[in-house]
Amino acid sequence: MRAAIHNRRAWRIAFALLALALAAPAQAVRVKDIASVKGVRSNPLVGYGLVVGLAGSGDKQGTEFTVQSLASVLGGMGIGVDAAEIQVKNVAAVMVTGELSPFARTGSTLDCTVSSLGDATSLEGGTLVLTSLRGADGQVYALAQGSVSVGGFNVSSGGGSSAQKNHTTVGRLVEGATVERELPFSIAGAASFQLALHQADFTTALRVANAINLALGSELASPPDPGTVEVRVPPERAGAVVAFLAAVEAVEVERDAIARVVMNERTGTIVMGGHVRLETVAIAHGSLSVTISAQNDVSQPAPFGEGETTEVRNDAVEVTEELASLQLVPAAVTLEELVRGLNAMGVSPRDLIAILQAVKAAGALDAQLELL
Repeated sequence: MRAAIHNRRAWRIAFALLALALAAPAQAVRVKDIASVKGVRSNPLVGYGLVVGLAGSGDKQGTEFTVQSLASVLGGMGIGVDAAEIQVKNVAAVMVTGELSPFARTGSTLDCTVSSLGDATSLEGGTLVLTSLRGADGQVYALAQGSVSVGGFNVSSGGGSSAQKNHTTVGRLVEGATVERELPFSIAGAASFQLALHQADFTTALRVANAINLALGSELASPPDPGTVEVRVPPERAGAVVAFLAAVEAVEVERDAIARVVMNERTGTIVMGGHVRLETVAIAHGSLSVTISAQNDVSQPAPFGEGETTEVRNDAVEVTEELASLQLVPAAVTLEELVRGLNAMGVSPRDLIAILQAVKAAGALDAQLELL
């Protein structure tokens, strides 16, 4: 009972904080927080390699691709070995992944993630052997090598006891990859560029264009579609495109968004936007609780009587039904008023999901429902 009351109070506090936050007036955000320059993005890199120096926690003898890879590496160094004679318990086959920045230059370093491919139990203490990282075009863009940082441990004893902290088959290679090839991308001398909005919206795109034109004092920006704002570089700024882009990114604008309610039925999480509105609707909320408890008693025979002492199980069933109450919600209710009313009804998040779905089906909710 105390846990239920505590959870109900916690949800009421959370709803109240959400209402206060969304009831506040909209604040301006920078263009760089809601949009990015089209073409300026990172590119994924991937490579296959071997981690050596493991203390018996590497791939087992049956992992053939690890044995073949190790034999190939040794063969490239002029050491001829038979793959059947190799013990790989100190070696693990891994996939190495990373992100190449669009402006990364030759000689700069990158962070990488090293993930086990076989049945190794831990990469702790291992060292990644020189690995080529390739892009989607098959070209080598970086080379990775160095000590793998796991940030955990995995200890087991011969008797079957074990202890583990964090995920030991995935590690990080901090600044362990060196860029060998640059991406063919440059903004120097560009006559124009496009801003790609993180969330396409007609109103937001128009506001961004108007805010840029107002801040720069010239009609340089225009929205060709709800997800893009095209900005022309004035001739006098052609030699300083980076400074011009920095000025555009610093422009502040009030973004807009579609009224949306996002619900996660598995976790009971509900997030409502500040533009959610309700039409006139009546909501009834009630619940039925069934509790079954078992109590074990002992049946004792009469003194000097025949029979044996046995255990008897007595089941008790208790049904509690809360009275449903019909609540009238007037039209044009704001999110703050909606949350306050739902709190007064003692609605839990899971019940709220069902209520919102029913209100939407009745045509009284002016918002999109998105169920995760």
